Amino acid sequence: MELINDNFCSWINDLNFRENTKSLKNDLSVNWLVVGAGFTGLSAARKLGEIFPREKIIIVDAQLAGEGASSRNSGYLVDTTLNDGFTSNKDLENYKKKVDIYSLGIKSVKKFIKEHQVDCDWNECGKYFASSKKEDVKILNNFSKILEKLACEHYILNNVELTNRLGTSFYNTGLYTKGGILLHPGKLVRAMIDTLPNNVELYENTLLTQWYKEKDFINCEFQNRTIKTKKIIFATNGYLKSLGIKKNYNFPLTLTASMTRQLTDKEFESLGKPKEWGVLPVRPMGATIRMTKDRRILIRNTAELYNPTKMSQLVLKKRSLIQKIGIKKRFPQLSDDIVKSSWSGIVSRTRNSSQIFEKIDNNIFVAGCYNGSGIGVGTLFGEQIVLKAIGENSKEIETIEYRSKPTWLPPEPFLSFGVNTRLFYERLRARSEI
Repeated sequence: MELINDNFCSWINDLNFRENTKSLKNDLSVNWLVVGAGFTGLSAARKLGEIFPREKIIIVDAQLAGEGASSRNSGYLVDTTLNDGFTSNKDLENYKKKVDIYSLGIKSVKKFIKEHQVDCDWNECGKYFASSKKEDVKILNNFSKILEKLACEHYILNNVELTNRLGTSFYNTGLYTKGGILLHPGKLVRAMIDTLPNNVELYENTLLTQWYKEKDFINCEFQNRTIKTKKIIFATNGYLKSLGIKKNYNFPLTLTASMTRQLTDKEFESLGKPKEWGVLPVRPMGATIRMTKDRRILIRNTAELYNPTKMSQLVLKKRSLIQKIGIKKRFPQLSDDIVKSSWSGIVSRTRNSSQIFEKIDNNIFVAGCYNGSGIGVGTLFGEQIVLKAIGENSKEIETIEYRSKPTWLPPEPFLSFGVNTRLFYERLRARSEI
């Protein structure tokens, strides 16, 4: 397996190029190793560095740090989700557990931003769930009842109200929730890299090829070099399965997204000069779409089982055409060359949309599988898995442990057949929402 550092993601290209990155060149022996340098791994490494200021902490990533899923998502710090399987009255208690975790995730990110004075285009503007299908108001009314029971501030919107807020008449029904936050994921994860404690050593483009336990140590092989560690935290999210971690409980999906160039004054005026907003789909395979702070439009409307290491330019171009169609459906007045960049990214899923947060051996720990909610939950889980690893408890850990645990997945080829069948069905149901 080889992961490529591509230059297609707009969020990453907004940032200054990082110089002086380093890869593993020597065999090392440490007390703590973190594998994966996204939101979870960086938060874990930061926490370890603070707790053990005199110890060397090592964090490695197969790519450039933060340039995997952490920089490639849509930039939603969510308070609630609709398409996660926990929105029926029967599962209200499970849904509340998940919302409680989201709330803690938001607090964790807020704390980091305040402590380090991070500029990541933070906007507490809430978010919308919206659909072009009038009949989907039934889904939103049911969701509204659940949010009322959980005291989540929200309200239903009609076509006129949505048009005035979003600058498009595409949507006929919607629900707004106040607690969500929009941000620039690339800027946030870059800040987590830049603020790592001095005793944390980061090795990038350092691919873990094999690991095994030997007595009280874990031996990790990286091409021609090795790291021997007393304790290890796996924070590789969509690549957990490829490393043999909880492989019967998680699987990766490949998503693609596109972002436009900045709208001209005339184009922005034609939309009614809307404030920054974010829309999530009512139907699972519908489009996630954002108007950013700097007047760009982001859309994500594909998800599939695909080789998670790299998507070819030919395949990506085909997905980009689907995204251009989605933008033009909503904003037909925009030009055909509106899309500036397209990219792919990996999300990790479980069967019941629960997260992985576990001790899997005396000195082996894992956190991941956020089902598309990795900014806040990943930051939270990174910090808390460290406390779990050193034998401490916290109110946050108690809340996390109270969640429903991920359920078992069938082996291949039954898993792929089942996932592909479900994706095909959901695409059919949401075809007008692309």
